[in-house]
Amino acid sequence: MPSVDSRESLLAPYAQRSSESAGRARAEQEHSFRTCYQRDRDRIIHGTSFRRLDGKTQVFLNGKGDHYRTRLTHTIEVASISRTVARALGLNEDLAEAIALAHDLGHTPFGHSGEETLDRLMKDHGGFDHNGQSLRVVETLEESYPQQPGLNLSHEVTEGLRKHDSTLTHPKLGDHPSASLEAQVANVADEIAYYGHDLEDGLASGLLLEKELEDLDVWREASAKAREESGGLLGSAGARTHRKFIIRCLINREVEDLVATSRAAISASGVTSADEVRRHPVKLVSYSPELKSRNASIRRHLYAKFYHHPEVRGTNDKVCRQMKAVFADLVNNPSSLGSRSLTRLERDGLHRVVADYVAGMTDSYLRSRYEALGFPSL
Repeated sequence: MPSVDSRESLLAPYAQRSSESAGRARAEQEHSFRTCYQRDRDRIIHGTSFRRLDGKTQVFLNGKGDHYRTRLTHTIEVASISRTVARALGLNEDLAEAIALAHDLGHTPFGHSGEETLDRLMKDHGGFDHNGQSLRVVETLEESYPQQPGLNLSHEVTEGLRKHDSTLTHPKLGDHPSASLEAQVANVADEIAYYGHDLEDGLASGLLLEKELEDLDVWREASAKAREESGGLLGSAGARTHRKFIIRCLINREVEDLVATSRAAISASGVTSADEVRRHPVKLVSYSPELKSRNASIRRHLYAKFYHHPEVRGTNDKVCRQMKAVFADLVNNPSSLGSRSLTRLERDGLHRVVADYVAGMTDSYLRSRYEALGFPSL
């Protein structure tokens, strides 16, 4: 097996090396053959919060259909794209993958509608944001080690989860404007994944229509590429194969553009180390301006025709009313939170502890808690 040093010698100079990690909040002895980022990845996928992602909505409520994405399958797709892009750019694949696997650990049940509902319920108590909650999960809420709460992940992984912070802080560098390139890769891979799988799920459900997608440049180009690569067989393929092959070509187009544009930006920036990347004033991993504009059209179409479709919104509104009822009951009856949550009341406050508890629920568990309250069905 190649040594850690020999593997890291293959990385680009601006990649984040595990041997140069800023370490963990609680120092640990290094593993004999796993890098710190490999260990972080393993801690994440063995965590309770990661398993719960399988029961959480992406767009369609969990249980709506066997083939629709869940928050877990979305996460796996983000990790896959992150590794592909990281390898193409000579970056640390293990770090990019670990960030991708942790990026949605704090997501609520019922998708973004659930997040918006919980944020409104917490408006007088600090609000709620799933990105910040993902960080809270790995630093505080996971209980895997007797020495301290959380997973004690390396600084570079937790840095990657702070993707919306205007200023980041590094133990050695102090405040800096940018995260590692690996963190930037995971952030954009998240977008690529949901462009692809939300389009596919929308088409499979019948809520999106391919003839309307033909008005979008990216879809039209991907469709033409799919016809070319299929050797003219695309038109005779079944509906599922037809749309899956177009989505494949669309994701490939996104990834190729991202790699080419980012490679050029990194070269032009002159950065020669991961620390120089952090000091660089702008992000270096991005699409071309042309594709960024075309992706904005995809996003607008998804919001107008899919996320806000009456069938999706109607169902989400109903289950979010259930979330409000469960939240209110827990605030009024905190003893039902359980012993582990109750230990955090004095430190974190009742509403934050209830938000932690609700955010950690799967779709089905929240619905069962609602039914147990004896309210009439919505």
